Amino acid sequence: MSNPHVEFIEVDGINLRVATQKGLRRAGNGNGLPLLLFNGIGANLELCFPFMEAMPEKEIIIFDVPGVGRSEMSWRPRRFSGLARLADRLLTRLGYQQVDVIGVSWGGALAQQFARQYPKRCRRLILAATSPGAVMVPGKPSVLSKMVTPKRYLSPNYMQNAAAEIYGGETRRNPKVLSAHTSRIIAPQFMGYIYQLLAGVGWTSIHWLHRIRQPTLVMAGSEDPLVPPVNARIMGLLIPNNRLFIVPGGGHLFMLYSIDKVVPVVRGFLDSEVPLAA
Repeated sequence: MSNPHVEFIEVDGINLRVATQKGLRRAGNGNGLPLLLFNGIGANLELCFPFMEAMPEKEIIIFDVPGVGRSEMSWRPRRFSGLARLADRLLTRLGYQQVDVIGVSWGGALAQQFARQYPKRCRRLILAATSPGAVMVPGKPSVLSKMVTPKRYLSPNYMQNAAAEIYGGETRRNPKVLSAHTSRIIAPQFMGYIYQLLAGVGWTSIHWLHRIRQPTLVMAGSEDPLVPPVNARIMGLLIPNNRLFIVPGGGHLFMLYSIDKVVPVVRGFLDSEVPLAA
């Protein structure tokens, strides 16, 4: 399969780096709506290519937020509401009316905000390795302290040494899986990373998760030290129309390292024609 098409698109005066995978047409399969993917903090779009390649039938859109990957730096920080607005305007530029949305880790908070802010844009919602924000059950302090700076993106050696503690799961059992991961990293700008941190300061969805009406798939790794799976269970209790899937043996990066377990669940959720129980 060819790599996703990567281009720069100006939105709100910022050149965003955008990747689109058109999806393979199959007989009898309409492939559903395009899938908009919100990435984790500091993570450039290439890091999600393995997941995208595992779903070749899906049309997928992903972009580097300002100051991350090769997107231009914004002159001011944006809250999650501002980043959701940026995504909305990008979809308009690309000609999409409605999408399914998946958010990973930090991107899961942005996905929640997008679903609430633009309910008609978002048909279904997938939340992976994420939480309700400031009101959450936190990971270990020693793990959280390593997320304050983008050092893991700047130093491959640091990533190799710290990954097992930060991400857990697959990286503890097989540190070699990080080799391909680090080869795809484009280090974020320092202020771009800080702006991402600032986007979530004080933000929480805990008081309005019960108002989300999109069918939602909540996924968590059973061995995630950064966002303990109890957060997924709490979100599952609050979101009215949801399915919960705990990835056996999954760490924080289960979307990349447990693809064989994750993709069938995601595909089944997106392709299901039977509405989830309210």
